[in-house]
Amino acid sequence: MKSVTIKDLLDAGIHFGHKPKRWNPKMSSYIFGERNGIHIIDLQQTVGCLNRALDKIKEFASQNKNILFVGTKRQASEIISKAATDCKQYYINKRWLGGMLTNWDTIQNSIKRLKELENILSEKSYTYTKKETLNFEKNVNKLNKALGGIKDMNGMPDILFIIDTNKEFLAVNEANKIGIPIVAVVDSNSNPEGIDYPIPGNDDAIRSIEYYCQHITETVNEAKKSSSDKDLQASMENKK
Repeated sequence: MKSVTIKDLLDAGIHFGHKPKRWNPKMSSYIFGERNGIHIIDLQQTVGCLNRALDKIKEFASQNKNILFVGTKRQASEIISKAATDCKQYYINKRWLGGMLTNWDTIQNSIKRLKELENILSEKSYTYTKKETLNFEKNVNKLNKALGGIKDMNGMPDILFIIDTNKEFLAVNEANKIGIPIVAVVDSNSNPEGIDYPIPGNDDAIRSIEYYCQHITETVNEAKKSSSDKDLQASMENKK
């Protein structure tokens, strides 16, 4: 994986925060200064914070833990789903349903219903009316929009990666409530409290979001490959 450098962070616009009037004072330690009417984020700290976050993601991925990517804002939605899919992880990119973590049993029942409906629609010999079929399709589309990114997740997520903690405050609150660690991008208007591995940086620009996601995805894939190689080597040595 390509190392994190200040030059690359600058190129991705990660140093751009918001106007000072929108800032959260709890982000003061991550602010370098003000330029042209906006806060500039201290990229020296971003480098260290992002590397610590990647180390934690690597740790979880090497243990085959569930990593949930969360980003429902318009500019993050497609990037989040692609990044998670590219490393065979999971995502929420449309809307965080209240109770997604704290009421997991209900979510599991909804996922079970989604899979049942998909099985019905995949059967070539089913004998439902056109109206019933259309209703099934409508429900499948609705459920997939909300839960499609986690329908194959075996159990609850072990760690969350979040773009925009203000937008995803429900996810943050639920994860905090049940003790799931959080890696998250925190902009100058964010509250870093409750975030286990904050990454100070721009959470609005597409290039910035792509940068974070690319590094998370590459870290997961490399960790999985390394773990798989070690398992293979151990297996071969046992056969000697």
